[in-house]
Parts: sequence; C-alpha cells; structure tokens
Amino acid sequence: PGENETKVDLEELKTSVLYSGPVDPAEWVGLRKSNPLLVYLRNNLLMLAILAFEVTIYRHQEYYRCRNNLTAPVTKTIFHDITRAHLDDGLVNCVKYFINYFFYKFGLESSLMLVISVPLPYLFVYVHMKCTSKKSLHKQRKAIAEIWPKYCCFLACIITFQYFLCIGIPPAPCKDYPWRSGNANFNSNIIKWLYFPDFIVRPNPVFLVYDFMLLLCASLQRQTFEDENKAAVRIMAGDNVEICMNLDAASFSQHNPVPDFIHCR
Repeated sequence: PGENETKVDLEELKTSVLYSGPVDPAEWVGLRKSNPLLVYLRNNLLMLAILAFEVTIYRHQEYYRCRNNLTAPVTKTIFHDITRAHLDDGLVNCVKYFINYFFYKFGLESSLMLVISVPLPYLFVYVHMKCTSKKSLHKQRKAIAEIWPKYCCFLACIITFQYFLCIGIPPAPCKDYPWRSGNANFNSNIIKWLYFPDFIVRPNPVFLVYDFMLLLCASLQRQTFEDENKAAVRIMAGDNVEICMNLDAASFSQHNPVPDFIHCR
C-alpha cells in the first residue's frame, strides 16, 4: 500500500497475511497440504470415534431395556434412588443429590455467571439483551423460562456471527479491511478488543470456546425449564418455585418447608 493508504507501521505490516508471503486460496476454506495426512485428520477421526462410542452406548442401553422389559429412568441421573427427600439426610446423600440435580437447581445462576467470560464487546450485548427482555433478571422464574428459548437462539446466532468474524474475507483478492485505511483511527489494540477481523491481528478463535460453553449451559437450562413442568421430575428433584416471592423476609422462616438447622431452637 502507498503512504496515504494505511497508517500501519512497516514492521507490523510485514506480519500481515496479505504481505508476509504467497497466499493459498485453498487455506481459506480449510484445505492445506499436510504430510503425513493422519496428523491433519486426527481431530476429525477423534470426533467420529467419540460420536460412535456415544451411539453404541445408547443403542446398547435401549436394546437391554427392550430385552428385559425395563423402562427408561425418568431423569438422566447417576443415583436413581436419590430424591429431594434425601437432601437433608446426611452428607453423603446430599452430595449424591447435587451430583444428580446441581444444574437443575443452580443452572440459571451458572448460565448467568458464564456471561462474564465472553469477549467484552459481546458481554455488553448479552447484558443489554438480558436486561431489556421483559427485565427478566427481576422477574419470576416463569417469566425467565418464557424468554429463554429466544435467548438460546440469540446465542446461537451470535456465536455463528463471531465464527464468520474469525474466518474473515478471503485474502486472495489482496483487499484490506476499512479500519486499516489511512482515514481510520484504529490501531491493533482497538481491533483486538473489538474482535474485528483483520489480517495483522486476527481474532483469537479460542474465545469461541467460552461462547460455546455459554450456549451449552443455556441449552441445558432450557431443558431444565421443560423438566420443571413434568410432575415425575418434580417428585424426584423437587420444584423450583419461589416460595418467598410474596412473603416478608422476616416471616420467611415460618413458611419455609425445609427444616431450619440454624434457628431450630
């Protein structure tokens, strides 16, 4: 580029994909020559092996239940004989209960805590969406459950958008981004902070792992909201209804059905 076409230093410009060396258009679509080929395909083969192992387990369980006339458990838990009644019955049963139903009880809080792990610009978008969607942070759990599918759809769309940001435009046409032009007041730190696609400071795709974990927890919480409406699940795990929603804080202990071990005297 000419002197007036960019504000990037010469040393920093040498690290750009456009000017550091020849560009292979096939690499933009994920194809490159590799020797040996097994090293290039090992992650794909590992994913196929894990999926085949999972399908084999589910098929074996289904075949075993059909052969022995067994029904599938109501909840997909490890300890099937542990219910809400066993929560206060010793430390061992308490640990077993939370191994089974920790996400059922604290999945919403875990999903909200994971929001702070996403890239900072998208953190503002997440918080804005959570606060403006019927003010769900201050509403009842039922109101949160109503808008939660929209929240999951929003997360799926935003992680797809960030994925395309990591890919960027093909470098073969040798066209740089507008924020690298001479009239743009952007430097590498701002571009990195805004998570913009760039040929010098490319977005770190590792950050998408945090968005994926957030989407995973949100999807599990959506399943939890559906399980809360099933009577069989409520009998096993207990309900998640706010019993102190319309009660005074001073008289809360009088309406709490759980034994109070602190003020039991």
